[in-house]
Amino acid sequence: MNETTKELLKIISDFDGEFKGAYNIREDGQCAARESTENIKIESKKDAPGLVIHIKPHTKGEKVYIPACVTKSGVDDLVYNDFYVGEGADVTIVAGCGVHTTGVEEARHNGIHRFILEKDSKVLYQEKHIGTGKQEGIRRIDPVTDVELGENSKLTMDTVQLSGVDYTTRTTRGVLGEGAKLIIKERIMTDGKEQAKTDFYVELKGENSGVDLMSRSVARDESYQEYHSVIKGMNVCTGHSECDAILVGNGKVSASPQLDAEHPDAALIHEAAIGKIAGEQILKLRTLGLTEEEAEQKIISGFLK
Repeated sequence: MNETTKELLKIISDFDGEFKGAYNIREDGQCAARESTENIKIESKKDAPGLVIHIKPHTKGEKVYIPACVTKSGVDDLVYNDFYVGEGADVTIVAGCGVHTTGVEEARHNGIHRFILEKDSKVLYQEKHIGTGKQEGIRRIDPVTDVELGENSKLTMDTVQLSGVDYTTRTTRGVLGEGAKLIIKERIMTDGKEQAKTDFYVELKGENSGVDLMSRSVARDESYQEYHSVIKGMNVCTGHSECDAILVGNGKVSASPQLDAEHPDAALIHEAAIGKIAGEQILKLRTLGLTEEEAEQKIISGFLK
């Protein structure tokens, strides 16, 4: 691994020189390091760039790391990763991507992840995205996540993108079986002229399935964000979508939630709020000795936790 990869790994996956558990480190489109465990097997795909990860049934408390780093301009990385999670397993998957520019050419990573969870399995999926480098090259990350949740399985997605990515389109699609649960917590901050688009589409097919989508974002300077979600209730189910955004400077946000109830016992709710930081919040913190800029940053940090 080169030094830029090591620095990016610290940010996106708390890398301290080694990973404890199964891992695959991707650097500029190639595998830089890989390790499987007795219960988690990582193999290269045979028909496309990427990985096939098999997690044995009833595996408990283990982690698998799959970070990807683009460390120079002119790299357009595309990867397909498939996760097969066995019945009754309960694991954590730590992903994430860092993109670093060194010149005027674009640096891009597009990770297409597919999760197939068997009956009664649970996964916590943690993903951080960041862009670094002071060169003119555009930094772009376009993740796609496809989810198939089996009976009484649960996937919790905790995703963060807080700086440096010029353009991103984040696509998540899910199909939920009986009793399955999908929880997504998304946090995004854009500044300068950055653009970020989020697109959720979830089908609640199984009886008593449920989804909870929570998106919090901050659009600063001249940046632009777009949020679109579709929850389709096709059985007795529960669906909740919440989109909250803070505008700073000339930032702009467009939110388009959609709820489709195709069953009389589908209970679907959406909440949305877009606006600037309240003046009384700033004033209260300034009375404690903070400058206006410090007060604003403190409010934003708390909002994005």
